[in-house]
Amino acid sequence: MGNLFDLTGKTVVAIGGNSVLGASISKGLAEHGAQVAILGRNLEKANKVVKEIEESGGIAKAFAADVSSRESLEQAANEIEQWSGGWDVVLNAPGKNSTTPFFDLDMEEWDDIMDVNLKGVVVTCQIFAKKMIEQERKGSIINISSVSSTTPLSKVFTYSVSKAGVNSMTQYLAREFAPHGIRVNAIIPGFFPAEQNRKILSEERIESIMNHTPMNRFGEPDELQGAAVWLSSNKASSFVTGALIRVDGGFGSMTI
Repeated sequence: MGNLFDLTGKTVVAIGGNSVLGASISKGLAEHGAQVAILGRNLEKANKVVKEIEESGGIAKAFAADVSSRESLEQAANEIEQWSGGWDVVLNAPGKNSTTPFFDLDMEEWDDIMDVNLKGVVVTCQIFAKKMIEQERKGSIINISSVSSTTPLSKVFTYSVSKAGVNSMTQYLAREFAPHGIRVNAIIPGFFPAEQNRKILSEERIESIMNHTPMNRFGEPDELQGAAVWLSSNKASSFVTGALIRVDGGFGSMTI
C-alpha cells in the first residue's frame, strides 16, 4: 500500500506554499518523496518552509511569485523549470479574505480578492498546465477551495464567490485536461484557523461553527496532508478527477 502514496521523483509546484495550510500540505508531500517548489510573495516566509522541509530530510526551494501577476508567475515557472526540468503536481493554495459588508464593498477590494483567489488560480493553470501538456507529463492539479464555496458563509461575501468560482473551474478543467492525463480536483477545507480567518472568529461565531461541525472541533493543518498526497499520486487516485473533496469534520453534512 505504501507504494500507492510514494511521490519519489515527482516535483510539486506549491502556489501559496508559504501560507499556514499551503506549508503544511507542502511538508506532507515532501515527506512522501516529492521535491517541492514553494511559491509566495514573501520570500522570507517561503524560505522558512523550505528550511523546515530540508530539516526533515526533504527537498525544496523557494521562489518569489505574485499570484495576481502573470509576468511574475511566468518568471517563476521558468526558474522552476531550470531547477527541476518540469513538474508533476500543481497545488493552488493562495487565499485572501475580507469581512467588508456587501453594501460597503468597493470594486477595488473585490478585484484584489478575485485577483488572488480566482484569477490567480486561472492564470496559474494556464501557465503550469500548458507546460505539462507540452512536455507530455501526466499529473495532478489540486485547488484549495473552502466550505464557503458551496454554502456561502456570512461576513465573507467576496471570498465565498471567489471560491465558488474555483469549484466551477476545477470541474471544467477536469474535462479539459483529461485527454492529456492531467487530473484536476479541489480540496474543500473546513475551519482551520489561520491568519486570514482569525479576525472573524468571535466567540459567537466559533459556537455557531461548532454547532454545525459534527466532530466539534477545528481542523489541524496536517489533516489536509492525506487528501493532498492521495490526489498527487497517479497510482492512488488514478481515476479521480473533477472531484470536490471535503475535509471539514462533517460541516458540509449539517443544516440545522
